[in-house]
Formats: sequence, structure tokens, C-alpha cells
Amino acid sequence: MTSPYEPGAAPPPGCPAHAHGGAAPAGPDGYAPGPAHGVPGPDPAGEQNGPVRLYAPEFAADPHRYYAQLRQYGALAPVEIGAGVTAMLVTDYRAALDLLNDDTTWSKDSRSWQQTVPPDSAVLPMLGWRPNTVFADGDTHRRLRQVITDSFRLVEPHELRARVRHAADSLIRNFGARGDVDLMPEYAQQLPLLMFNNLFGMPEEYGDQLIAAMGGLMDGATPEEAATANAAFSAYIMELVGRKKAERGADLTSWFLDHLNGLSDDEVIAQIVVTMAAGNEPLANLIGNALSRMLSDDRYYSTLSGGALTAQDAINEVLWNDPPMANYSAHFPRRDVFFHGTWVRAGQLVLVSYAAANTQFGTVAFDDRSGSGAHLAWAAGPHVCPVQRHALVIATTAIERLTAWLSDIELAVPAGALTWRPGGFQRALAALPARFTPITPNQVGATPWDSSPSPSTRPEPTSTPRRHASAH
Repeated sequence: MTSPYEPGAAPPPGCPAHAHGGAAPAGPDGYAPGPAHGVPGPDPAGEQNGPVRLYAPEFAADPHRYYAQLRQYGALAPVEIGAGVTAMLVTDYRAALDLLNDDTTWSKDSRSWQQTVPPDSAVLPMLGWRPNTVFADGDTHRRLRQVITDSFRLVEPHELRARVRHAADSLIRNFGARGDVDLMPEYAQQLPLLMFNNLFGMPEEYGDQLIAAMGGLMDGATPEEAATANAAFSAYIMELVGRKKAERGADLTSWFLDHLNGLSDDEVIAQIVVTMAAGNEPLANLIGNALSRMLSDDRYYSTLSGGALTAQDAINEVLWNDPPMANYSAHFPRRDVFFHGTWVRAGQLVLVSYAAANTQFGTVAFDDRSGSGAHLAWAAGPHVCPVQRHALVIATTAIERLTAWLSDIELAVPAGALTWRPGGFQRALAALPARFTPITPNQVGATPWDSSPSPSTRPEPTSTPRRHASAH
């Protein structure tokens, strides 16, 4: 059963809305939603019947319009996340917090649900069970998660920033002399992988191998291309672990292997894969989404009347309004549960919309330089992102490094012409074309590829981007 409820299904015994025999209006799937199952289901702009398709291009173009429609159901709404695969989506902030913090009622183990989904479903790469911390509960989850958190704690922030600057410079070197760039494939999507290659202890020359393999997994147009990319990624992981089993180093792989929790080789591999997979796409999209704001909003440019908002402000606005992982946190109730006004049956897939919950009362802006700690972009509870501090260091440093070297960078197209990749889970730009004044290798001390003076002694250029005169 992939529908939230079978068509025409009766509610579980004891449903308050039906305790006195009253019939409530049914939602798109035949089961009545809403706080008392009495709120008629939305039909956004008359474009479809049934649950909102989160994977449709129309949703990607304007998700907040659809979130507003979904809120008519109450705290949970039926959605379609892939062809023929539906779920309940939490759009209410309080309900999201309650679910994310309750590991007694809710499980992360997707194996039973997975049996109800076609084996070739496009959603299984994101939701299919694996022996890693994302799909584990209780003591198993704590044991696996501790290996990740303890190991990342050994990565010093100042060393991480230096590594990001080095990776950023190596990428800027590839396009700096051109004067134009698509910041998604040429910068935002590559930088996290270069960082993982470094942090997990592989030589720098293996960075391109990891980029090619992960890119193939994300963009493989045919099953054959996807299989080739998967084989390349598997070969990379096996060589990584083989190298570190032979010779330890000051890197995450070695720390995973040597942790006191005593992970098996298979468990180590699973935690490496989930760290790369869970970190790569969201981090790339965080960088891209923040850059798109900075390059299209005058608040991020210095003026005669005052200073500009910063890269950190842009990141905060993204985490609130357009989180790079917009809908995820798959949970499955261990029993039938009446949750914030809606019955959810045991084993039913429930996702949390970080984007909808964050913007329940409107979008958030940072003109007043206010704080940002209450958003749900990192999730919450036992499965909250274990390395959010490191992700922020990487994203902030990557943006500051780019806008420092390319101080007049601007969008090459109108902001309204930017398009978003379809997909129910991520909030991701399809492209981010930009232009700038080229920088060339003969600018001693002023280009990413010049090593004199050394990066450690070279003065940092200003990191606030400036508009071309023509941009006004």
C-alpha cells in the first residue's frame, strides 16, 4: 500500500471525528484529512486531482504556493513523492518538532514500508533502508551516530577553513580567467566533494574521481550510466577504506575505523557513504541557494549609506526560507496514532517539510541582523544533523572566498529566469550563471593560483561583492 490510506478506507477505531457517526468530507485519497477530518482537500490552481506531486516541475517553480495549499489540510497533508508513491507531509512547525523529538512513537526503519514500493521507484535511493545512522533507531542509532560526531569533533575549525579555501581556490582557478561561470556545476557541486575527499584522507588527485562518480549518480540519464557511476563510486570507497586499513592518518576514515564503538568494516563503509551522500547535495545546494540570493538582492551589496548583509545572513535566509533539503526526515509510526488531528496508520511514511514548517507564519528576512537558531533545516531531535557546525564553516568560507576573488561577480541572467530542479526532497537550482571581471595569473598576490606570497601570509581581499555599474 503506497497511498497514505487505501481509497475509501475507514479510519482506525476510535477516530474522534467519527465517534458519533458523523461523516466527514473525504480528501483526495478517499480518507478525510484535517484537524477533524473536515477540511476539504486543496486542488492547487485546479491543476491536478489527488495529492500534490512534489516531484512535478510546477512544484519546483513555486513550492511555497503549494505549501500554502497543503496547510488547508491541517498539520499533515497527503502528497505524492514519486510516481504512484504517496506519503503524509508535516507542514506545521509544532507538529514537526513533536514528531522529530518522539522516537518512541516513530521509527526511522523503512524496511517494511519499502516492500510496498516498486523496486525501481525513483524515491528508493533516498528512502530505501541501509545499515547507517539515518535509518537506525535506539541504541544502534546512538552507536553509529557517535562515531560520526566524535570523529568530526577532531576536525579543528581553523584547519577546516584553510582546507575550504584551498579547495575553493583550485576551482576558481579553472574559470577565473574566463569572466563567466555556471556556479552550480563548476563550484557549488564540486566543492563539497573536494572537501570530503580531503577530510576522509584521499590524495588530492582522487578528487576528480569522486566528483565524476557522484555526478554520474546524480545525473545519470540511463540505467547504464547510473550503474557505471555506482560502480565508480563503490571502487572509490573500497580503495579509500583499503588505504586507511593499511595505513592510518589524521582523517575521518581512520577515526571511524579506530573508534571505541568498534564498527565492522561494513559499518564503517556505510557511515562513510551516508556522510558523503547526506552532506554533498544539501551542502552544494546551500552554497548555490545562498549565492543566488547574494547576487540578486541589493541588501548584500555595500552602499554609501551602510554595510551589506553577509554570506552568513544569506545562509540563514536560505535555511529558513529555502532549505537545501526541503522535505525529508522519513518516519514510520510503530502503531496507529492520532497525530495533530490526523490518524496515521502503523508503518505509513510520514515526511517533514522543513520549508513549510519554517515559513508557516511567513518568510524570514535578516535586515535586522536577527538570530536564526530556531529553523528546522537541520531537522531536530535524535536525528538532528550531527555536523551542522562544519557544514556552516564550509558553506560560509566557500562563499566568502568566491566573492573575495571575484568582487564584482553578478548574475548573468535576471533572477526571475533562474530555474529549479524538479524533485520532492531537495531545493536545488538547475544552473546559476554569473559573470565577473576576469582575473589572470599575472596578478601577483591577487589570484587564487598565485603562490607568492603564500596563502597564509597574503592579505585577505574584501569579501563583499560589488555590482557592475550596468547592474543598476
